[in-house]
Amino acid sequence: MDKKVCIIGLGYIGLPTAAVLANNGFLVHGVDVNEKAVNLINNGQIHIYEPDLENVVQKVVSEGRLRADKKPEKADIFILAVPTPFKDDHKPDLAFVESATTSIIPYLEPGNLIILESTSPVGTTEKIVEWILNERTDLSVDENKSNQIFVSHCPERVLPGKILKELIENDRIVGGINKVSTEKTVEFYETFVKGKVLQTNARTAELSKLTENSYRDVNIAFANELSMICDDLKIDVWELIKLANHHPRVNILQPGPGVGGHCIAVDPWFIVDAAPEKSKLIHTARKVNDSKPLFVINKVKEAANNFKSTTIACLGLSFKANIDDLRESPAVEIVKELTKEFNHNILIAEPHISELPSSLNELNVNLVSTEEAIKQANLIVLLVDHDYFKLIDEFDLHDKIVVDTRGITNNQSIKVASFT
Repeated sequence: MDKKVCIIGLGYIGLPTAAVLANNGFLVHGVDVNEKAVNLINNGQIHIYEPDLENVVQKVVSEGRLRADKKPEKADIFILAVPTPFKDDHKPDLAFVESATTSIIPYLEPGNLIILESTSPVGTTEKIVEWILNERTDLSVDENKSNQIFVSHCPERVLPGKILKELIENDRIVGGINKVSTEKTVEFYETFVKGKVLQTNARTAELSKLTENSYRDVNIAFANELSMICDDLKIDVWELIKLANHHPRVNILQPGPGVGGHCIAVDPWFIVDAAPEKSKLIHTARKVNDSKPLFVINKVKEAANNFKSTTIACLGLSFKANIDDLRESPAVEIVKELTKEFNHNILIAEPHISELPSSLNELNVNLVSTEEAIKQANLIVLLVDHDYFKLIDEFDLHDKIVVDTRGITNNQSIKVASFT
């Protein structure tokens, strides 16, 4: 296979996608503004953590099938895999998508396929067409014209920690701006995807990803709301959920300190922005989940009243278990707020990172080992259910107060301030 793919964005989605495509016979030119990331990739190394990714990157780079740069090149297929955050007012921010589109415009030729993989508000794929055609009047999206280009949306649907597997095995949804764009895109994904490649139009494909993550957000909000109700009523929420889930048609999720990540904490706002009067449940779920970090912070402050001097160990910073991804992490938000109250008496244990992000370095908190954090602290705040934390010897916690937001501790001899 000698088709060339140019991928804009070499982050948590773009780099694994580039590696998988290169490993399946494509020539891949990866593009990122991060010069350090580009240099690492070209040396067969990676700047993010994902199981087995470095082995695949090393292989395809050594074979000459993957190369990274700061600028695009001509290709047969262009994939946009850049962030789509929201602004302070929860309005979608398409600046990265627009910048990525602008970067490839000079390199486009008739017959090229442009795929947006970034999770995006409804109508974004159509905007990409508009941005391209405004600059390139020599191109067209009209079917059967010799200067036609093909444009589609195919949202990523992978779980961090299992990305390489799920890029291949998961079903994909493809929606083109017209039928032939959809068909061309389906043909491309079927070369390496073992799951079903489902066809629709661009707007439906865009809303499908937003719907999937909003569904999960609403269900997490139910669990988080239950946890706060149980705290008022002096009921163990973990036991309650375990009992309720014995019903054959009930499957309540586990509560936590909030919701983070680049998808679930962000995507529902795109639906709220598009249909504010019709998305009341989705909007309420977002507010519930966004309020949970403050609830946890208040529980920590209550627990701290048991000591004349408090040293707090915050266990976990990532937005979910067993990864290094801190994007939109409620744990990070909680740590930031706690530093305002407890100044320098905050220790952080996060076994999946080697250094703190700059936003926390400025607060003079210390990244230490889990063992050292527990040894020095008298108040333990469990924020992430890493497998590593599940191995903690509960004897080491016997003289501590534990605020457990993940239900890891279950030994009744431990002084637990709150199961939140």
